[in-house]
Amino acid sequence: MPDRFDLIIFDNDGVLVDSEWHANGILADLLCEAGLPSTRESCIAEYMGSSMKLVREMAEGRLGRPLPADLEDRYHERLFETFRTQLTAIPGVGAALDRIATPTCVASSGTHERIRLALTTTGLLPRFHGRIFSAQDVARGKPEPDLFLHAAKTLGIRPERCAVIEDSPLGVDAANRAGMTAFGFARMMPAARLRAASGGIFSAMDELPNLLRRP
Repeated sequence: MPDRFDLIIFDNDGVLVDSEWHANGILADLLCEAGLPSTRESCIAEYMGSSMKLVREMAEGRLGRPLPADLEDRYHERLFETFRTQLTAIPGVGAALDRIATPTCVASSGTHERIRLALTTTGLLPRFHGRIFSAQDVARGKPEPDLFLHAAKTLGIRPERCAVIEDSPLGVDAANRAGMTAFGFARMMPAARLRAASGGIFSAMDELPNLLRRP
């Protein structure tokens, strides 16, 4: 039986690396310092899957005034130190990747520096060398389809032959707009918020290889 897909596109944060708990805690602290009451849980619900550019736009809309100009620099400084000392891979992701024969890549809202550090720290970088795409590469980040379409075009794969593994509604929306099949990883995000994932929803990485093979 021919493969169902020609390319599997993985989000990074929360899908390959267990970073969302750390990242959203740091973001909540910085937003509170700027005068916008926030918790780790509220940041996960409202901003998870967004680029920092989009986070700034949404947060400033709620705050009613500009955030500090150095917020992104302070965010990344704290985040990268946490990544170097505490970051781990998502449980079971290495074994799942071993069972997936289809070519893979990473397409993330994070910066290239963030993606590389996360994958290096967790030992996953060799699995995706030369096939890493960032929101920095395109004009519009998720939920626009630009990043996923850029990844597919660069690797020479038609959108309809791509599967996207995402853990946020924004990412699922971006995959759908790109004409790709989205699979929702409901580990931190409630499954109901990923219901637009046309390929299905799963909560543990060992479920993914079989889900990708279903007709």
